[in-house]
Amino acid sequence: MSAQPPIDETLEVELTEDATQPSATMQRYRRYKSVIDFVSEQPTIELELVKDACQPEQPQFITRVIRELEKAGWLVRQSCNESVFRWNEGLGNFQAKKWLDERIFGSQIANSPTEDRPRERLLSLGAAELKLSELFAILIRSGRPGQSAVQAGELLANQFQKRLAELPGAGRGELKETASSVDVTAYCQIMAGIELGRRVASVVGNRQSEKILSSSDAIKYCEQQFARLIEDGRQEEFHIVTLNTKNSVIGTHLITRGTLDASLVHPREVFKAALKDSASSIILLHNHPSGDPTPSKEDLMVTKRLEECGQTLGVDVLDHIVLGSFRSVSIREYR
Repeated sequence: MSAQPPIDETLEVELTEDATQPSATMQRYRRYKSVIDFVSEQPTIELELVKDACQPEQPQFITRVIRELEKAGWLVRQSCNESVFRWNEGLGNFQAKKWLDERIFGSQIANSPTEDRPRERLLSLGAAELKLSELFAILIRSGRPGQSAVQAGELLANQFQKRLAELPGAGRGELKETASSVDVTAYCQIMAGIELGRRVASVVGNRQSEKILSSSDAIKYCEQQFARLIEDGRQEEFHIVTLNTKNSVIGTHLITRGTLDASLVHPREVFKAALKDSASSIILLHNHPSGDPTPSKEDLMVTKRLEECGQTLGVDVLDHIVLGSFRSVSIREYR
């Protein structure tokens, strides 16, 4: 008789029940484990012997587990006796824990160790640190019996790693053929994720291509970016535009709403946003709901205070734009 191939994994798992491991699932896991633990140690599996050894487990359940191993190809019947099986050496080592996890948990990513879950890794490390397969797994979200979302993600990553540019044009049939867990919902989520990423990249690219080299550039940018404040701004809003060392726009940040004064526009909030963007310089801007963009004494005081703070922190305040109904004013030029 052929001996069972060496088992390279044990079934030592922690069976504590918590919110991610429902009681019913863990009870099923324990039942399977009691049979697999015994079977894994046998070079030849005699069904009646397994039933005796695994009492008080129900004989019907034990028969079902053996049949599942046979169906998966791990067990082969002895020709002389239909109730005696041997291990299929052609499949290599029987990875008991892996088989058990896939059989019981299947697509339930929540049952894998926390540090291995794609969503938890994204939350702790950030999306940029995830592998392509993990990004796919998050978009696929749930798998199907025999193929988890993580496994499906690995299959898609292997297929598109070197031709990622072709992914937007991939049809549902192609993705389904690569990974059976890609159903209609998963396909839609992948395509929606691609399109969202494309639109975000387009906006970021446009921003980075915009350079502000003069007060007229600053006024033009602010009038376009904050047109709503010109058209229907009913209260004052104070924003900053962050710039890199080449004076290209990085982003914009709302600092406060309400009447502009030194107590509301605190340097801490202004430069917190600037430092977050690693900005080399910033442009201040706010609107006058009255429509008259003439800077007030308070506007000038706030500008001077922030310029002084910026010099201390190494972040230049290039200008302060005041938006009005029909025109806008640069405080740098106004002074």
